[in-house]
Amino acid sequence: MNLIISGTNREHSNSLKVAHYYQKKLLQQGEDWTILSLATLPSDITQSDLYGKRSEEFKPIQNLISSAEKFIFIIPEYNGSFPGVLKTFIDACSFPSSFFHKKVALVGLSSGKYGNIRGVDHFTGVCNYMRMHVLPLKIHIAKIQDEMNGEGEFKDSLTIKFIDEQLSEIVAF
Repeated sequence: MNLIISGTNREHSNSLKVAHYYQKKLLQQGEDWTILSLATLPSDITQSDLYGKRSEEFKPIQNLISSAEKFIFIIPEYNGSFPGVLKTFIDACSFPSSFFHKKVALVGLSSGKYGNIRGVDHFTGVCNYMRMHVLPLKIHIAKIQDEMNGEGEFKDSLTIKFIDEQLSEIVAF
């Protein structure tokens, strides 16, 4: 089993729209990937699931993480980096077994013109610490509000080309 993680807890986020796009494209290739939106995390995760605690609400999420072999993280830019809820989520997962030696592809998004380059770079450091194998092709989608149409499809042929290339590489990785 493989997971696409929408890296924010914001409801109806662009990250979740991109996660659904990625999932659809992977399904077209015969790949079965599940989406995990951080909007579904326990609301009290900082009290219930850090520092060795494990709530009943988080157990199914931990089971998803533990059984996944590969990940795609969709990471929106928050204050020049990645969302704090994404770091909290990583901290809540069992260490090191959740991510140790698993494979990961990274996708950055922003409403600005750099596609969360810094946030993806910061998160790459976290992945390296957890000894994840990071796919070298990282996608940075700038001005996300202009990139997708109302049906959740990307409009720019160059963006589509790079996404397709990244998807082929994570499947073969």
